Amino acid sequence: MIVVWFTGLPSSGKTTLARAVQSRLRERGRPCLLLDSDEVRAALVPSPGYDDAARDAFYHTLANLAALCARQGTPVLVAATAHLRRFRERARAVAPELVEVHVATPIDECRRRDPKGLWAARLPGFPGPEIYEPPADPAVTASGGRDPAARDRIVDRIVRLS
Repeated sequence: MIVVWFTGLPSSGKTTLARAVQSRLRERGRPCLLLDSDEVRAALVPSPGYDDAARDAFYHTLANLAALCARQGTPVLVAATAHLRRFRERARAVAPELVEVHVATPIDECRRRDPKGLWAARLPGFPGPEIYEPPADPAVTASGGRDPAARDRIVDRIVRLS
């Protein structure tokens, strides 16, 4: 089965696009699982931190969780920044099939959205453009979270592969 990893800068629309894909799949009668990194973090006890070691451990756990669920026969959508390519490569190594989606939203638009105040706070280790490594060769590039053409390409790919 398949894992679709939505990556992009914070506030780029990863979750928005993943939810749109999930909704379209459900309309077609196809179940899927959405793992949003904020929701997964909130479910873990203790909640993982944001230093380098904690991020590494969190993305390792998230990749393994997504792969485990996908091996059960359900497409898995992961909305998570995973700002370093090695985090996503680790997911590729354990997933039965990984499709990488780059939600390429301009920085100014991400700053404008900023629902959690992350861009304004600029906390240490914030995965902004200075440290975010975009995918070298994404399967799909979306223009923000509200890109119906990208949504449909992703849905078609999931349907073909599942």
